[in-house]
Amino acid sequence: MKPTDASRSSSRSRRNAAITLALLTFGYAGYYLCRSNLSVAQPLIVGELVAGGMSADQAKREMGSIISLGTLAYAIGKFLGGGLGDSLGGRRVFLIGMAGAIACTIAFPLGGSIPVYRAAWIANRLVQSIGWLGLVKVCGRWFPENRRGRVMAFASLSFLFGDSIARRFMGELIKHQFTWKHVFFAAAGVLFVLFLINYLFLHESPSETGDVEPSGGVDSVFGVAGNEVDPASIGSLLKPLVRSPGFLLVCLVSFGYTLLRETFNSWTPTYFVESVGLSQAEAASQSALFPFFGGVSVLIAGRLADRIGRAGRASILLAGLVCGGVLLFALGRIDFHESKTAPVALVALVGFALIGPYSYMAGAIALDFGGKRGAATASGLIDGFGYLGGILAGETVARILVGRGWNAAFQTLAAVAWISAGAAAALVAVESARKRRIIPLEAAGADVPAS
Repeated sequence: MKPTDASRSSSRSRRNAAITLALLTFGYAGYYLCRSNLSVAQPLIVGELVAGGMSADQAKREMGSIISLGTLAYAIGKFLGGGLGDSLGGRRVFLIGMAGAIACTIAFPLGGSIPVYRAAWIANRLVQSIGWLGLVKVCGRWFPENRRGRVMAFASLSFLFGDSIARRFMGELIKHQFTWKHVFFAAAGVLFVLFLINYLFLHESPSETGDVEPSGGVDSVFGVAGNEVDPASIGSLLKPLVRSPGFLLVCLVSFGYTLLRETFNSWTPTYFVESVGLSQAEAASQSALFPFFGGVSVLIAGRLADRIGRAGRASILLAGLVCGGVLLFALGRIDFHESKTAPVALVALVGFALIGPYSYMAGAIALDFGGKRGAATASGLIDGFGYLGGILAGETVARILVGRGWNAAFQTLAAVAWISAGAAAALVAVESARKRRIIPLEAAGADVPAS
């Protein structure tokens, strides 16, 4: 039986959508070559600073300051970049973020001093902040509401398996006697190749390939207007979002989750070197287990996402924080008796507990609240508040490490997890109540919150 025109069109649409998702996922994974590089190279940079006459504690504080300022820049970029993504389009801001990351990564090792390192890293994090917002915007136009969870879970693998692969790749470079500066140049080179591929083949929407753009649903805070791509103003995007109690609670939960994630992203190699006793190359490679097991968690969470709905996703946010807090408390209290395997395994389990739920917030949940109209803005606000928490992962964590050590740091993080679980529990209550309500949506009710 010959395929009909409709079946051929459907097959082509699915193929084009799959290509788009693959381009976005691999492209955003490349971002992490130019983000995880500082964490991986940090022990080497600290060693170089100490060799240059700086004390070890001061070197840690300087690196912590760079991390914190970079995270602040990232948070600011998230707040500013959401409206940019919804106005300029996802493809454009996705490519701008890539190009900027390449330039800043090359500039960092050319400086040779703390002020230049600081400026280059701040600029890098600022321009990278818009990349994920562009990805979410493009996904919102290519995929229907009933595939939102699976699609965003797959896209989230970019910052998990991508981070894991990037760390192992850079760990191998260090193992083969590459200097940290050469590691930075190699990271920029690989990202440049991915930039060219996305520049040539990534499309903003299905209409550019002759396909039909799917509906994004009417369940966002914008109601039926959530399917409109071009907003009238930034105010028209922000007002419904900030009036939604559920959305504000997601932002609070994101604060805690991002603080926990950024702490492990930034300090895991250093913990493995100083406390566990691994070599620098081993620490770089083993630090990949945190995002790797986080990626496994995301795959499981993604399979559940489209079945459990919004209220179910809120429950998983709560469960992840409670379990993560228990594991963090164990890291801070257990005497491992010089075992190298046990603490590495616990770090991997923390990644499994936290990262799957974390991936919901600026992906599927952002699309739940923002729809096509405000996808980038919702994602930017959620991530922006999150990275305000992530700022504490730099200098604040460094001060705890210098003053009280690793055990105290992990116990503090356990407390953060359990406090954040309180906000998650409130979100569960809000979303469960919302699920029980029947809210009539009027055709002209674009400004009536549906969430």
